[in-house]
Amino acid sequence: MIKSQLPHIISHSLNDTFATWRLHIDEKSPYFNGHFNNQPILPGVTQLDWAIRLGCEHFHYPTYATTLEVLKFQHFILPGVEVDLNITLDAKKHKLSFVYSDQQTRFSSGRIIISTQDPLTAS
Repeated sequence: MIKSQLPHIISHSLNDTFATWRLHIDEKSPYFNGHFNNQPILPGVTQLDWAIRLGCEHFHYPTYATTLEVLKFQHFILPGVEVDLNITLDAKKHKLSFVYSDQQTRFSSGRIIISTQDPLTAS
């Protein structure tokens, strides 16, 4: 099992409802191991992990993702590239919308509904 770790953050721009991070996707990242041998790609679950962790940290939510909506993986994120992660907050609905992209390509996108309490202990 790989311990969750964030990528190298090159730069960021943050405000109350929108955040963007420029990320370097290190070719030596353990997330590429076995995914896949001939052409490594960044796993979708890793992209979700980073969006949840960075979004929840910035917008002051606990990291309890309860639902994923309109999740799309359109293009592979390859080792050694730089990408932008943009996250928009809809505070009324406790939703984080994310997009991974660069200037020409939209890699993935989706919406994450965040719970304010641990769903495993909520009754």
